[in-house]
Amino acid sequence: MTAPSPLPLDSQLCFSIYSTAIAVNRLYKPMLDALGVTYTQYLVLSALWEQGGLTITAIADRLALEPSTITPAVKRLEAAGFVQRQRSTTDERQVEVHLTSKGNELREKTGCLTDALLRHSGFTVPELIALNEKMQELRQGLRNAVEQMPAD
Repeated sequence: MTAPSPLPLDSQLCFSIYSTAIAVNRLYKPMLDALGVTYTQYLVLSALWEQGGLTITAIADRLALEPSTITPAVKRLEAAGFVQRQRSTTDERQVEVHLTSKGNELREKTGCLTDALLRHSGFTVPELIALNEKMQELRQGLRNAVEQMPAD
């Protein structure tokens, strides 16, 4: 019995997601460069725009990244004046990250990212919203599956 042939790359959902993420990053890069932030820094700022005063761990959890990835991004954001770090008043082992006025002002300037995605995707706003909701369902289903896997 022969093994089934692997699917061509364009038939693999994982590759479509991966290559789309790369394409979005390439689209955003010139605009983010003009704003003075990287994509990871933009994600950190986005998490803080949703809820300020988050710890490094909380930001990492929100972005599904490791704290060791977030810490250097936060340090660069702090050096650029977008955020400030301070020890928690309730637990001094925790470092909270707070937006500065410069960090809050940047939020308005990031609308160009959504505009560019909409303009270049060929999708309508309702289609992009529906696609995003489906992607979130997929992400949650995969997270749930990973959480149920037995630990090695």
